[in-house]
Amino acid sequence: MSSEIEQSSRSVEIHNRHANGPVVILCEHASHHIPEQYHDLGLDPAHRCSHAAWDPGARAVAVKLSERLHAPMVASRVSRLVYDCNRPPEAASAMPERAEIIDVPGNHKLTASQRTARVEAVYRPFCEAVTSVLAQRDAHDIPTVLITIHSFTPNFHGQVRAVEVGILHDADRRMADAMLAQSHRLPHLRIQRNAPYGPEDGVTHSLKLHGIGNGLANVMIEIRNDLLVTPEDQETMVKELMQLIHPALATFGFEFTSEGGKQDA
Repeated sequence: MSSEIEQSSRSVEIHNRHANGPVVILCEHASHHIPEQYHDLGLDPAHRCSHAAWDPGARAVAVKLSERLHAPMVASRVSRLVYDCNRPPEAASAMPERAEIIDVPGNHKLTASQRTARVEAVYRPFCEAVTSVLAQRDAHDIPTVLITIHSFTPNFHGQVRAVEVGILHDADRRMADAMLAQSHRLPHLRIQRNAPYGPEDGVTHSLKLHGIGNGLANVMIEIRNDLLVTPEDQETMVKELMQLIHPALATFGFEFTSEGGKQDA
């Protein structure tokens, strides 16, 4: 299968833009990169690559799913501590002053103009890239299910999280229900609905804006990041997720070739 990686701006990556499988994949927290002008946000060096700055392993899984599903993928190339593309501009957590136990000095007392500049530099290009990919598919009558990929830390504020894979949704639960109905295929994994986060935590912004807002079935997949440490771990997880995603997509009438591309249903 041929693929492409396109940097539509310094802050956005598009992979497989012209792929015509029935899925578009988003990865809002794909990178821990902090552009030079933000002076590392004043972070302690130990925190610049921590889970507070990005979702470890999420981009690798998103790219592999993009290949397996013959799906376009849109990913942010900037740390979520600069701007979290899964939050609206008005949310305090879009540019957090504190992330879990980590202080973010470079986000303290941002002026309205500083916040606007980050929206224009990071959030707006990400949203425009997603809109462009979806509009191109719509112009070619390609049906779309939206999937966003994230990872989470096993230990949060001192609490160990038992959940290993979270299947998250907002008001539209169609894809989540279809995937959860297949969870018996992976009895060794602890899979839960709306865990370790849910809509009440403000984590479904992309699902609402790009999914529900466009009438697309949608789901967020959260993976515990200790399951994504090595390339082998990531490949294993992708194979396991495919056991949920493929039959779930079949409930929407999509079938696949052996390479993962779409056949007419």
